Amino acid sequence: MHSLSPADELADLRADIARLKLLEAALRAKILACPDAQSIGRWHRIEVIETKARVFDNKLLPAAIRDYPRFYRDRVTQVVRCLPVEAIRPGWPIQRDSRFGQGQAVH
Repeated sequence: MHSLSPADELADLRADIARLKLLEAALRAKILACPDAQSIGRWHRIEVIETKARVFDNKLLPAAIRDYPRFYRDRVTQVVRCLPVEAIRPGWPIQRDSRFGQGQAVH
């Protein structure tokens, strides 16, 4: 079995997670649309709980306070991105000698 590089393994894992998140969102929407229907399965049961929390909205502050630099601090984060690699094959695409015209045999 061929072992994947950490970059390829991470990209594959993220693709699986994205696919599973879409499936989860669809199932969650179905459950929230009708929470009592099929709420008990063979091994699990569904329980919908609603909570309320107070959150601080800094946009409601006066601009003089909101934009004052002493109330800010810097935070450093690291992001790991998965980007596709352009596969490069040596000699590909095949470069024909310019001495030969279009459609002429090289042999």
